[in-house]
Amino acid sequence: MAVYSMTGYATAHSGGSAAPASGESSRDAQPGVGLEIRSVNSRFLDLTFKLPDDLRATEPALRELLGSRLKRGKVEVRAWIEGRSDTVPRQPSALDLQKLVGLQDNVRAWLPTATPLSVAEVLQLTSRQQGNPGELNNALVSLAQTALDGLTSAREREGKRLSAMLLDRLSQLRLLAKDAQPLIPQLVAQQRQRFIDRWNDALGAGGASAALGSSITSDMAQDRALTEATAFAIRIDVAEELTRLDSHLTEIERLLKKGAEVGKRLDFLIQELHREANTLGSKSSHLELTRISVDMKVLIEQMREQVQNIE
Repeated sequence: MAVYSMTGYATAHSGGSAAPASGESSRDAQPGVGLEIRSVNSRFLDLTFKLPDDLRATEPALRELLGSRLKRGKVEVRAWIEGRSDTVPRQPSALDLQKLVGLQDNVRAWLPTATPLSVAEVLQLTSRQQGNPGELNNALVSLAQTALDGLTSAREREGKRLSAMLLDRLSQLRLLAKDAQPLIPQLVAQQRQRFIDRWNDALGAGGASAALGSSITSDMAQDRALTEATAFAIRIDVAEELTRLDSHLTEIERLLKKGAEVGKRLDFLIQELHREANTLGSKSSHLELTRISVDMKVLIEQMREQVQNIE
């Protein structure tokens, strides 16, 4: 399966004309519908809808549709009726005006003190009646399916780019780990020599002290030197960190090839990689090993930033 990014954009438009054709009244004109979907990264699925009043009834259907296809991301859905403008009202038809007058007369027959409709209210009411709300709602749901297909394709393309980048960083991390492996025997050999030197110095000091009647013996000096050497050897041993790091790299590569919803798992593994690289640097007593640790952390940070966008 593919790896999907949480970043994407898609738009779609339905047929129809908001302007009346020759011989048509504004009442008979059939407006079109437009819709766009934007998505960015988020820990969970966060849906936001910006719909005009005439299309508000479609929100539950749109929410269910997007929830069935998307698992994570902050998604914004915006829809509009083509050609409709709040600043340029449409001219009401004679039929619309006749209906409003009849409704107003009926209301004032029961409420004589009711305020007559203003011109602004008439224009607002007649513009809301433009088109068939049921047809517009059906068109919007169908349109959302088309836009969602486009969004999924865009997220898949971006996911492929992210996956390729992550695989490239994985290969670089493997090379750095390979460079670090030969340094471990060198560090152990250096420590062995230091141990021999310290032991000899301790034995010499112990012999001199014994000649002066001191209670320090050669066995005590040897035990002290062995304790120091063992503690230092444990501190500088990074073989375990390199082994775990290689295991995490293998798991990340497997998840990228598997695809689907791997973002949260990848994010956890990136944190583990960073921990191993930090430990590698803190244990380092060799300048080259310190450089390798720093280079690893730079690559891991680059991966972490990109993994945040994977679904």
